[in-house]
Amino acid sequence: MRKSEPWYIHAALIVVILILSYILLRVAIIDPGEYVKKEKYFKTESRARMDNLRQAEILYNKKFERFCGNLDTLINYVRTDSSVLALMTGVDTLTGRPSNPFKPLVSGEFNFDSLFHSPKSLARYILEVDTSMQVDTVVNRRGKITSIDTTYLIGTKYYIEGPDGYGSIGSLTSDALKNTASWE
Repeated sequence: MRKSEPWYIHAALIVVILILSYILLRVAIIDPGEYVKKEKYFKTESRARMDNLRQAEILYNKKFERFCGNLDTLINYVRTDSSVLALMTGVDTLTGRPSNPFKPLVSGEFNFDSLFHSPKSLARYILEVDTSMQVDTVVNRRGKITSIDTTYLIGTKYYIEGPDGYGSIGSLTSDALKNTASWE
């Protein structure tokens, strides 16, 4: 006659099977869904912040006739300039809608401090402006060069890039891509 195995061995095997089943369910179904949801949030939030940086650059360009290449200067401008603050709190007289150019964020209301960094890695957004040099040679009637004038143009185009790879806005080389987002 054969002796039956003790009950605690079967109980231990059932517990191990349940634990492994839970781990498999978590790894195969639950975690990827949470990852996709978080990734979608980070992408949408980051693009909204870059859109707000684009609006800040457009407002800066209207006032100073060039784009800003420093993130701190740009954000300080929209935070402190009275015309920007009036635009943010104003109402369009024709449509009756708010004239605020900044989009609300996925995480809540627009916040100036949110413009500094991306929501995923908390790394700062990359902001660059172009610099171009124009050389003008002045020649007299006899064909002799009298002077060479050099003019540097800074800030005619800008480029904003998200550090987490969710897109970019603008171009340093093409006027056609000025104020254009890569996801539009």
